[in-house]
Amino acid sequence: MTATSNNQPYQNGYIDVSDQHSLYFELYGNPKGIPVLFLHGGPGAGFSDKDKQFFDEERYNVIFFDQRGSSQSKPFGSIENNTTQYLIDDINKILNHLGFESVYVFGGSWGSTLALVYAIHSPARVKGLILRGIWLANRYGLDHYMNGGIKHFFPDVWERFAKLVPEGENPVSYYLTQMLSDDEELSEKYAYEWAYYEMSFYTINKIADPAESLKSFSFKSMAILEAHYIKNDCFLPEDFIMNNIDKIAHIKTSIVQGRYDFICPPAQAFRLHSQLKNSELHITIAGHSSTDEENKKALISELERITTEDK
Repeated sequence: MTATSNNQPYQNGYIDVSDQHSLYFELYGNPKGIPVLFLHGGPGAGFSDKDKQFFDEERYNVIFFDQRGSSQSKPFGSIENNTTQYLIDDINKILNHLGFESVYVFGGSWGSTLALVYAIHSPARVKGLILRGIWLANRYGLDHYMNGGIKHFFPDVWERFAKLVPEGENPVSYYLTQMLSDDEELSEKYAYEWAYYEMSFYTINKIADPAESLKSFSFKSMAILEAHYIKNDCFLPEDFIMNNIDKIAHIKTSIVQGRYDFICPPAQAFRLHSQLKNSELHITIAGHSSTDEENKKALISELERITTEDK
C-alpha cells in the first residue's frame, strides 16, 4: 500500500519479539523519507491514527508500534515479561527487522521516558530526540501522580479515584490487583476508573465528560500497564535518566512542555533541559495532551527544525 491522506500505512503487521509477545506495527509516510520512531505513552496506551497528524507524509518515514501488552499487540494487557528493559530490546528488534539503522525518536509522557532510556542504551541509533511532557520515572513524578500530589489541584478527581481503595492499602497495588481479577466486571470497573482519573486532567481544554475520551483508545491496556510499571518504579533505579544523562549529551534534543501539565509537572522538563546541553526547551500554554494546540504546533515545528538542521 502507498500512504495516503486517510492515514493508511504503506506496510503493517506483527513482529514476534519473544515466544509470548507479538507487537503490532505500521510504517507510515514516505518509504524514502526521514526515519522517525514514534513511542506512545501510558505505558499501555498504544498509538492511534491521530498520532499521525504530526508527520508530513511526504517528508517522514514513521514507525508506529504498540508496546508489549498495548492495544493491538498480543497478548492484550499482558504484564508477563513486560519491563522497560524488554521494551528497549524490542525497539532494537523492530529497527533491525524493518531495516532501520538509526532514527529520530518522537515520544511524549511515558514515550519521553522510553525515548530517553533507549537513547542512553543505544545512542548510536538515535539521530535526535523530540520529546513532550517529560516523565523522568523518578520518585518525584511517581508521588505527584499516584501518591496524592494531584489532590492539591484536582481534589474532586483524587477523591473519586481514592475512595475505591480500602484505608491503609496502596492505591496502585490495589487497583492493579482488581484489574487483574478474573471477575470481568470488577476488572473493567477499576480499569475504567484508573483511566477516567487520568483523562480528567489530561488537557488544558475543558473536558465536558472524561468518559468520552475513553472511547478513542485502549484504556484497559493503559490502565493495567500503567499500574504495573508504576508499582515497580518503571523498572528503573531512582533517577536513572539523570544519572546517565552524559551518555546522550551529544544528541540534539527538543523538549516541548505544557505549562499546565498536571500529569508530568514542568519541573521535570526544566531539570532535564538544565543538564542536557544539546537541548532546547519550549514551554507552551498547554496541558499534557499532545493535541493541545500549542503542543501540537511546537512538536511539528521542532521535528522539522531538528531534521532540517541535521541535513
